[in-house]
Amino acid sequence: MTEKYRNPKAEAQYRAYLEDMSSFPFTFRYNDEKICGFSEERFQLISRETKDGSDKIESTFVFALDDTLHVRLYYVFYPLHGASDWTVTFRNPGTENSGIISDAATVLTFEGAYPMLKGILGDLDNWYRPYAMDLTSCPAYFESNSGRPTHVRFPYFNLEHGDGGTMLAIGWSGTWRADFRYDKKTGRTTYTARSANELHTYLKPGESIRTALFVCAPYTVREENYATNYWRSWFIHSNLPRADKTGTPLKPFSTSCLASDTGLPNTDGSISERYSTWRPSLEKMIAEDIKVDVRWLDAGWYVAPDGRSPDGSTPENDWHSTIGTWQLDPVKWPGNSFRESTDFARENGMRTMMWFEPERVTDVASLEKNYGYNPRWAIHGCINNIGDPDCLAWTLGQITKTLSENRVEIYREDNNCNPGEIWHYLDEQEGDNRAGFTESNVVDAHYRMWDAIIDCTTSYGGCAYVDSCAGGGGRNDLESLRRGIPFLRSDFDRTSTAIRLSMTTAFNKWIPFCGAINKEKGWQLDATGVVDQYVWRASYLPVMNIDSQYAQDPEQDFGVLRTGLKEWKRLNHFLLCDFYVLTHWHTEGETNDFTAYSFFDEEKGEGILLGFRQEKCKESVLSVTLPYIREEAICELRDEDSGEILRITGQEMAERGFTLTFDNPRSARLLWVKEIR
Repeated sequence: MTEKYRNPKAEAQYRAYLEDMSSFPFTFRYNDEKICGFSEERFQLISRETKDGSDKIESTFVFALDDTLHVRLYYVFYPLHGASDWTVTFRNPGTENSGIISDAATVLTFEGAYPMLKGILGDLDNWYRPYAMDLTSCPAYFESNSGRPTHVRFPYFNLEHGDGGTMLAIGWSGTWRADFRYDKKTGRTTYTARSANELHTYLKPGESIRTALFVCAPYTVREENYATNYWRSWFIHSNLPRADKTGTPLKPFSTSCLASDTGLPNTDGSISERYSTWRPSLEKMIAEDIKVDVRWLDAGWYVAPDGRSPDGSTPENDWHSTIGTWQLDPVKWPGNSFRESTDFARENGMRTMMWFEPERVTDVASLEKNYGYNPRWAIHGCINNIGDPDCLAWTLGQITKTLSENRVEIYREDNNCNPGEIWHYLDEQEGDNRAGFTESNVVDAHYRMWDAIIDCTTSYGGCAYVDSCAGGGGRNDLESLRRGIPFLRSDFDRTSTAIRLSMTTAFNKWIPFCGAINKEKGWQLDATGVVDQYVWRASYLPVMNIDSQYAQDPEQDFGVLRTGLKEWKRLNHFLLCDFYVLTHWHTEGETNDFTAYSFFDEEKGEGILLGFRQEKCKESVLSVTLPYIREEAICELRDEDSGEILRITGQEMAERGFTLTFDNPRSARLLWVKEIR
């Protein structure tokens, strides 16, 4: 890890906060009194602890506001990047109800002229569309109330100001708000960030609630590529989960879901997969030398609460309407047949990932009768209230039993509902002045549930991360991504190449470790589609999801699969390096232009360039400049397909760049880049 991102001013600010906690950028109201920071006049310091590590410095403060409210600040500084993050927890240690806590927010003020706010919108409807807002013209405001925090809106922001800027994020898998306002008189920009939007609650004795994880990461060069790669570097180094219990860094890997390779009707997920179908797929995969790292078992493997075997024959008997037991369907998976499949995968160097959806239930009466489920946990008969400790314990027990008995290495979680309105409903059942309590309780319980599941999988050598999915890209908040990674950035990333390229040039600036599939399809769950060099290269991401019919398609071109997988393996070590988008962003529907981007390892002076001429692009020549090549160096570009080598000086690169020629529309070029120093 280099020292290039160290920031003395950020470290000085961190030290200043520690010396004078009254200036800490957190505010809330208590019984309608506005409280800013943690001043000695208002708070009694109960304890303070600091852990000084090489990668981060952790400080924990506990303050008493009165006998019924203690406030815990957990504040972390990352010296290599000058970044900070914090969470605040409110707890009632007393014997009476606390006062009312409301309007809890992080408030930061930034100096510097010409403030510009940049970022992307969320999945679902917006598909990670970029934006740029001039804050001198009007303020910016973002709000998410659905309970799936990265659908529609996205709680990550790049605020350019003065000669540098600040990357900001709200890590919270619930509701959140962020607004940015520039004051022309002072020349300052104020950022206000909140979680649990409607928070207005007292705490009963023994209760506690917490805020989001708030991140502030200042950078020193006002240039978008610099800001992007500063953020990616911090994310990979300090936020990305580890691969295993020993702390091994996470590296790119490949997966494959066998749902479409059964020869049986498939309505969604793995509704048709069963004990008799997995072996032909895996054996064919291995025989054809296209073995992946992770075998992916999706929805439909469980028995329905009333004992039925979900087969998709009716809407009432599909994967969606039969969840809740989290026990294997004995018709699809009799005896030890599923464990046999995971053992076979392990013996051949593959791990297994298994789909769950713990926040919904179906057929509550049967769950109660057959599985000891308490019906009061089911809100409106369908939402599983994991905020209830007994419900959380029951749910975890069902999940970890299946995971551990079958030695499943990776837990995949989906969520196909918006819980925001349910949280409001449960607050109302509590009575007056309890708004936001349920959300805070449930979100915290969800993080703890993932921690417990990771403890389970790592206890027998499994992975120290989960797959984060919530109806596609609905749960990619920063706190969740300390435990999970998005194997798919979006459900729609299983369709056209155009949307895949569009998402890569936007999403990957913020979330480096993610995946798409290697097939172009008309609809997400189509079994067939196009797999060629153009689609493969557009799908080169740290998670490579191979969508194929290994045993069922007699016309399957295994040569294309082998070539694509081997090429991805040769280059995937670059996919977590610095990232440069070389062409303008296009929407998910545009197919008449070029897309080009590059990954570059600055320390080694090597990287790759991927260029695409889309289906309806009439031009054949694209001019490209690589901004990371130093003027005093020579850049060598080697074409993967032709072997042709182009050498260009850094000065020539800066002045005029070079051209890429594409013989045909719908074609992709891969160039290996080397800086000769």
